Amino acid sequence: MASLTPETEHETPALDLTALRESTNQAPPLVGHNVVTGDAVLMAALETHGSAGLADDLAALGAEAGSAEAREHGMLANEFHPALVNYDRYGNRVDDVRFHPSWHWLLERAVGYGLQASPWTSDAPDAHLRRAAGFYAWSQAEPGHMCPISMTYAAIPALRVDDAVAKEWTPRLASTTYDPRTLPAGEKLGALAGMGMTEKQGGSDVRANVTTATPTSVDGEYVLHGHKWFTSAPTNDVFLVLAQTDAGVGCFLVPRVLPDGRRNDLDVVRLKDKLGNRSNASSELEFRGTWAQRLGDEGRGVRTIIEMVAATRLDCVLGSSALMRRSLAEAAWHVEHRSAFGSRLADKPLMQNVVADLAVESAAATTLAMRLAAAVDRADDPHEAALRRIGLPLAKFWICKRTPMMVAEALECLGGNGYVEESGMPLLFRESPLNSIWEGSGNVNALDVLRALGREPEVLEAWITEVGHARGEDPHLDRAIEGVLELLADTSAAEMNARRLAGRMAACLQGSLLVRYGDPDIADAFCATRLGPAYGGTLGTLPPSGAVALIAAGATPQVG
Repeated sequence: MASLTPETEHETPALDLTALRESTNQAPPLVGHNVVTGDAVLMAALETHGSAGLADDLAALGAEAGSAEAREHGMLANEFHPALVNYDRYGNRVDDVRFHPSWHWLLERAVGYGLQASPWTSDAPDAHLRRAAGFYAWSQAEPGHMCPISMTYAAIPALRVDDAVAKEWTPRLASTTYDPRTLPAGEKLGALAGMGMTEKQGGSDVRANVTTATPTSVDGEYVLHGHKWFTSAPTNDVFLVLAQTDAGVGCFLVPRVLPDGRRNDLDVVRLKDKLGNRSNASSELEFRGTWAQRLGDEGRGVRTIIEMVAATRLDCVLGSSALMRRSLAEAAWHVEHRSAFGSRLADKPLMQNVVADLAVESAAATTLAMRLAAAVDRADDPHEAALRRIGLPLAKFWICKRTPMMVAEALECLGGNGYVEESGMPLLFRESPLNSIWEGSGNVNALDVLRALGREPEVLEAWITEVGHARGEDPHLDRAIEGVLELLADTSAAEMNARRLAGRMAACLQGSLLVRYGDPDIADAFCATRLGPAYGGTLGTLPPSGAVALIAAGATPQVG
């Protein structure tokens, strides 16, 4: 075979590996923005319902929530899952859970900002609104660790059924010092609370629970035997649980560590392998002669714990609204920095429509969530109390139901990049159905709306008054309100129509608040689509107008 000469030899050009490995046309990580002051909808709600300086008070929290450090800790807390340690090296039963340091970093700041129970000990006129805005903002750093924060906040109203217990535990739970040590609560710098209501045979039907509470010779003290199907954050310091007494379901306080330093007979059976965040340890607990203290009267446990449920329902609304806002921010940021087919995605009319519609959905959720939080601060006002009573199950049903759809659309804006864990979007998507299930599924909340309307006539009056403040401002809203009244008048299939009624009542409430307090362009878009005939079946179907591009642009986070 003839040898190749230099003139005939094919030369393969050298690859420029540097250029090959350089990423272009990729959106940078969304870090360095203020989650509070950069959120126009949240700022408007704080200005409307809060006192002067409230937003400034939350600015430091907002900056840290949008920092690169918080984003990294949120990712790490979910990458390295909690591990159950039933026994120590010597064979002693310890039922401990080992968390990644990022879990503790996140909780330390959440507690430090007073997001757990500090509103209950504050004299500020808008303490619950401040806490709600902070909860909403800090949840965007990572959602899983907010579960123990939420349960601690919700425990205080239930504890108040017993003045002595409340005085003992409230200062511990309201402390802004995070103390994860396993010690008697009286020896700690701060404490966190949990709750155990559902059991495997009953779920939401807590009256079907079979865990028993047997009184001891000491008044108010009991021992528990049974099993709890879902108990999140099993390393919290104290739990409020339901158990059967001779008089029916009772509510009990169960400390993790007894005052003498012994571990209470509270066994962590296993951690749940669940959909959603991986940072929080959701568990099953077994009671085997577990020491407990009764809260309230025997047989009144459901009534005792109902205020805890109301508070956690508010946090479900806040948590879902936070998932919406974080997803919107990620989508808007991506399309602002990504080009395709000759121009930026953010400049393409159809993408503008999608992002703008995401912004409308998020704005409606945030606006209603903050309005209900403000009602907690005004609990002595009959209208506010009644509005909170009907507004919470309405918002819990509607906002939590719409979150998975909204987050999925936001994820799609990132394309394949949004399907990769590193983007953070898969975590948001997995988490998106959670709040619709927790503290009562969609059916439970829709039926609670019917129950409230049937037993408490003041709640319908409160709803009519609240939406009535915007009557005459938008024809779609006016017709939707009339439609709700027609639904209410038809009692022949009330339960069958419960979801439809709850959804329409919630959307009318959102529309009224947006018309009164929101951006006029967002209010018009919401009423035209969610309350009018222009809805196209999916997000990204806003009617053509010059406002679409403005709404989309306004949703893009500002860094620096």
